[in-house]
Amino acid sequence: MIDKKELQAFVESQLKDTDYFLTDIKITPSNEITVEIDSLAPGDIEECVKLTKAIENAFDRDVEDYELEVGTAGLTSPLKVKRQYEKYLGQDLEVLTSDGRKLHGLLRKVDDNGIILAIEQKVKKEGVKKPVIESINIDLPFTNIKKAVYDLKF
Repeated sequence: MIDKKELQAFVESQLKDTDYFLTDIKITPSNEITVEIDSLAPGDIEECVKLTKAIENAFDRDVEDYELEVGTAGLTSPLKVKRQYEKYLGQDLEVLTSDGRKLHGLLRKVDDNGIILAIEQKVKKEGVKKPVIESINIDLPFTNIKKAVYDLKF
């Protein structure tokens, strides 16, 4: 079976001086390999083809047979790494938290520990009959995010 850490190091070295970055590598017990990359700009099929050829040259199929798929993270793909969150800074996200809450809000900040998401919430103000809608910032550590995706609106 192909060593995941070795493959990860190789892919990261191939992407080092590009706008692309690694988001995920999956290797099944039957050596089916899926490599997912992303970039701050729209994805380019040529980068996937180039990376596929580099992997095939570095990891000889005569030594160990494998099936390889290299692709880019789609618009509806879950965010997996910090750089993907940075890509959507200032955009709306849908976040499922580890405690089961589903939040929709504007991504305000990303750091090494997590994100700040601005959500709209009804707040009852003293002396006012109807609740008003206010934007509040929620600090979400990455460890508390079960799934986050770009909140695509039509």
